[in-house]
Amino acid sequence: MKTRIGILTGGGDCPGLNAVIRAVVKSAAKRGWDTLGIYGGFEGLMRPTRAKPLDYTQMDGLLYLGGTILGTSNKGRFSAKAGHGEGRQIDPAILAEARAGFEELGLRALVVVGGDGSLSIAQQCLEAGIRVVGVPKTIDNDIAGTVVTFGFDSAVAFATDALDRLRSTAQSHDRVMIGEVMGRYAGWIAAHAGIAGGADVILIPEIPFNYDSVCKVIRDREALGKHFSLVVVAEGAREKGRDFVTLGEAGAIREARLGGIGAVVADEIAKRTGKETRVCVMGHLQRGGAPTTFDRLLCTRFGAGAVRLIAQEKYGYMVAHRPPDTEAIPIMEAVGHLRTVPLDGDIIRTARELGIGFGD
Repeated sequence: MKTRIGILTGGGDCPGLNAVIRAVVKSAAKRGWDTLGIYGGFEGLMRPTRAKPLDYTQMDGLLYLGGTILGTSNKGRFSAKAGHGEGRQIDPAILAEARAGFEELGLRALVVVGGDGSLSIAQQCLEAGIRVVGVPKTIDNDIAGTVVTFGFDSAVAFATDALDRLRSTAQSHDRVMIGEVMGRYAGWIAAHAGIAGGADVILIPEIPFNYDSVCKVIRDREALGKHFSLVVVAEGAREKGRDFVTLGEAGAIREARLGGIGAVVADEIAKRTGKETRVCVMGHLQRGGAPTTFDRLLCTRFGAGAVRLIAQEKYGYMVAHRPPDTEAIPIMEAVGHLRTVPLDGDIIRTARELGIGFGD
């Protein structure tokens, strides 16, 4: 019987998931292995299992296709995060049933493509007897152990293009334009896109802000004859002493839905400065579309690397990007340790030297 491996995608979707699937299937085929796609995330392992053979000859169109052909989920029985990122243990009976499904499918190992939550589930699956390897994915770029995750570059490219468009309308109308981007607990998208898009203020989760500092930047620009300003706000940014702004309550089996901080900031700026202020929430547009060239290459390297880990029987490991190479690190070392924007790092230092404010 030929060696058979499985692959599933978990958590939020992002550009590049299909490129990873393609790389895993093609790399496995070169070794003479078959690949089963598990549908609907980890739920696809539950009886009756939902899986389908993936034909390596039909993978070429996936390189630039957004989303995931396998479907995904970030809530339900297989949710390792709740509230505001608190860890959650999966019911042992659920894990046992998933293992039974894994064995029923005759899999040598399972490739789990996902972020901190999905990889936390993968670690629990490993401890329950399911042989797993991981591929780190998140547009937030907040997984420890890897310099960058796929999906991040694509999200930054979109956000930067959007900020270019917001700047032109802000300048035309002498307005303050606010772009709200994703970033629950880490401000990588806001920081990178903000600098690349010429923002005047960047608000990120790592630096609690106050409105006096934010409005001072806008007033200082007015004094210089610059009657417009561009503000980038990560969805997880918080006013000093305040909690997250949410769109929905935290649940027992899912994280709280963040969002709305852009509108809150816009209202306060308008009150304090008298400036006409508008907000644009980029939301799930950052998750859609084709991956950038950088992400396509990274996904391909990650997918091939995951198959290599299986060949080496390095179960419980994930591929990590540590330039110039990809390396294997234990999944346990990556989960539960969010990689945030370092306050003394070059990104923040560069922005401050350009006069960009962080509201502190």
